[in-house]
Amino acid sequence: MSKFLRVKCSCGNEQNVFGHACRRVDCLVCGAALAYPSGSRVRVAEGAKVLKVLN
Repeated sequence: MSKFLRVKCSCGNEQNVFGHACRRVDCLVCGAALAYPSGSRVRVAEGAKVLKVLN
């Protein structure tokens, strides 16, 4: 089942990320990487933090 993740960037921006993204997800404010694809589920980048799993 696919889910969305609420991820917080090191700059303080909170952003929703698809749990099975096939491309790198960047912060819309500072441009830093938030998540990387890893085959099935995304791998959250260093410095970013998962706040909540959304259904």
